[in-house]
Amino acid sequence: MDATFWATVGLVIFIGIIVYLKVPGKIGSTLDQRAERIRNELEEARRLREEAQQLLAEYQRKRKEAEQEAGDIVAAAKREASHLVEEAKARTQEYVARRTTLAEQKIAQAERDAVNAVRSNAVDIAVAAAAKLLEERADADVKAQLFKSSVDDVKARMN
Repeated sequence: MDATFWATVGLVIFIGIIVYLKVPGKIGSTLDQRAERIRNELEEARRLREEAQQLLAEYQRKRKEAEQEAGDIVAAAKREASHLVEEAKARTQEYVARRTTLAEQKIAQAERDAVNAVRSNAVDIAVAAAAKLLEERADADVKAQLFKSSVDDVKARMN
């Protein structure tokens, strides 16, 4: 019996002990457990990736909505600003028109007052001149009557 025989017998006994102790089953179950754990981890990773993608899509949707809302707010602000500018222009034009009309009315009144003052002065001068002429040409009684009648006539015309 040589050493090869005893090595073969030792190997068979060793394999027998391993099979008797169910080492291959334990190794298989350990590998199965590890494979199951890896499968679970992969499933968890896939689930987490899908959740992350859903969250990313939701955040992108919210970002787009926020951008759209911000754009709407800016557009509304621009519309409001242009409306305010138009309103201010209209008010300014209305104010200028009112002030122009008021100034024109004041000018017209001043013209009327000036014309009336000139007329009044002209009447006063004419009455004085007529009185002086009558005084020089007529006697006292006639003068008084003519003067009174002229003054009454001028007063009647002024009213």
